[in-house]
Amino acid sequence: MSVTGSTLVLAAPPAPPAPRPRGERTPPRPQGPYRRLFALPGTRGFTAGNLLARLPMGMFGVSAVMMIAGQRGSYALAGAVTATGMAATALVAPWTARLVDRHGQARIAVPATLIAVLGSLSLVVCVRTGAPAWTLFASYAATATTPNIGGMSRARWTHLLRGSSDAHHTAMSFEQAADELCYMLGPVLAAFLCSVVLPEAGTFTAAVLLLTGMLVFTSCRATQPPVSAGPRRGSPLRALAPLLPLFLATGVVFGSMEIASIAHLDALGLGAASGPVLALQAAGSCAAGLLYGTLRPRGLRTCLVAMAAAMTLPWLAASTGALLPLACALLVAGMATAPTMVTAMSRVHALTPEGRLNEGMTLAVTAILAGIALGAAAAGTLVDRLGPSAAYALPAAAAFLALALTKVVPVSRTGLVP
Repeated sequence: MSVTGSTLVLAAPPAPPAPRPRGERTPPRPQGPYRRLFALPGTRGFTAGNLLARLPMGMFGVSAVMMIAGQRGSYALAGAVTATGMAATALVAPWTARLVDRHGQARIAVPATLIAVLGSLSLVVCVRTGAPAWTLFASYAATATTPNIGGMSRARWTHLLRGSSDAHHTAMSFEQAADELCYMLGPVLAAFLCSVVLPEAGTFTAAVLLLTGMLVFTSCRATQPPVSAGPRRGSPLRALAPLLPLFLATGVVFGSMEIASIAHLDALGLGAASGPVLALQAAGSCAAGLLYGTLRPRGLRTCLVAMAAAMTLPWLAASTGALLPLACALLVAGMATAPTMVTAMSRVHALTPEGRLNEGMTLAVTAILAGIALGAAAAGTLVDRLGPSAAYALPAAAAFLALALTKVVPVSRTGLVP
């Protein structure tokens, strides 16, 4: 009953919903973004291979250091060998990626992986048999042919999700979370194998996982991006030139934060906590990446502002001399990096010329690796001269530098592929 103006209206109560006909199924609930993503044919297969092949990326360096230092008794030699491998990767990886774009993933990735696996096995044999030091450098340098599995996986998602920016954003967030997960679990697995099983077990296991995962990944031919037969126009290096310094600065954030944390905890007598605390930072980034994939994407500058602010927290927490504030600060700092990387990688997709996406992705990853090496070296120098707490200023400064570099980076409103 209700009153309209001066009129009393008697309204019947709302009718109950009609009973559902017998045998009719309840409409399915709307699927979440990740469930819809992996409902696409072939995506689960290539993702399984991708994760298997990606896990060794966090294993090779730690395994090589522990194996060489354990057998030869020299961390200087171990560090020099791994540094040589990183330098070789910076030179070789873009060329491998260019061949992948030109001839197809399966045709290039498998033989390139075989060369890398043989280099790893050669390193094991040379270390075990006491071969001359130069053979260690040559063997580990051969692993530089390892294809950029993360870039190839992102290229597949881009091919499958053309015209769907929301789904593409979810896929890129998943890939970033997968990066963090593998770089978090890889070193832990490598350290366990090298210390508990055999010094060579980490390198051998990583080689087996890499080859197995790459064979599974490349066997999923239906999701492989097609190879364009037309002329290739445009240079990825030229197109990404404004963006690469930003990736370099972001790499400095990663490399300097790791060294600063290890040195600071060691100075506090908590060196054994370095692994779990750094894993907590990676876990925060992994969780944030998955969550970001379900949310509306933000602009690149917005993400960098958040990352720059978050990177000041470990610097402040280190002044307390306590473990809990530092662990919490690193967790928050890790959560700020994933949205930045997802959005920045989307800019790589938008700027890279057609048919050369894997090469563009590899150039971005190479810039990050160079930044990690630079950040680690600079943080080590700061630790020696000013103390471990002062070294936390470097990742904060690098994050603000990355923010300043957006002034010369072409950024769309969301930072996503148009």
